[in-house]
Amino acid sequence: MTASIPLFQLSTLTETAQQPADVFFLGPNSPPSQLPINLPYRSNYYKIGLCLRGQAQLKVNLETYDIGPNSLMLLSPYVIKQWPHISADFDGLSIFFTREFLSANGGLNLDAFCFFERDARHVFQLTTGQANEMAALLHSIEQKYEAPHAYREEILRSLIQILLHETAPIYSAQHVSTKAKQTRSQLIATGFKQLVSSHYATERSLGFYADKLCITPKHLAETVKEATGKRAVEWLAEAVLLEAHVLLQNPALTIAQIADTLHFADQSTFGRFFRKSAGVSPVAFRQAVARTL
Repeated sequence: MTASIPLFQLSTLTETAQQPADVFFLGPNSPPSQLPINLPYRSNYYKIGLCLRGQAQLKVNLETYDIGPNSLMLLSPYVIKQWPHISADFDGLSIFFTREFLSANGGLNLDAFCFFERDARHVFQLTTGQANEMAALLHSIEQKYEAPHAYREEILRSLIQILLHETAPIYSAQHVSTKAKQTRSQLIATGFKQLVSSHYATERSLGFYADKLCITPKHLAETVKEATGKRAVEWLAEAVLLEAHVLLQNPALTIAQIADTLHFADQSTFGRFFRKSAGVSPVAFRQAVARTL
């Protein structure tokens, strides 16, 4: 059985019924979100955000990012997100939008922007000059978002397109620079983590990933441990556990259905894996989540 993973719709962020549900701006003066984003979740929207002050920690799939002033955040519906920590003084500027909003009337194809891909780097640091330019553009979007206008959506769509095209060369320059500095071991580890993000639910054998990378399982295990400090099997377990956390937040799914979705032999096998990895049983975790909502 294919399970339906719960996700947050952009409409849950909009402040009033009069505002469109396919674009939303969040700034320092916006009311705080009441969504449980400290737990793993998916969303149906894209986000471009700039941290102005404060600190936060963001987890995207298997990567953990530390966010501070001048950090640019690029998030898509393709990834699982979680915010384990957001400081009390955290402020930022963020625009949220759906694919349908931006592609209306023959608009941009978001798939053309590599920074929205599942395996992209989702947070990176801007220079002071770059951050000031991004902040100015985001403030322009904020002003148009809040002002009534007959062509408000068209103006917002155009400004977001400008924001995307301003972001693209910055991301490309940093992405190329980062890859150029990576050692052979780091490149193998990066390739492994990208494969894990796509295949963890069905493939848990190191042999599968080693074959994809054209190396032996022994070399893969040694290289991943050297480059990341964690064993390859730990990366696999973490990916499965993350998905399990998301699925367990959906009360409509039974534990047996979740075990089947994650390709465990049975509910008992899944339960042993979850208890070993998370320290509690799936039922106890689900009860703890329910108490926080």
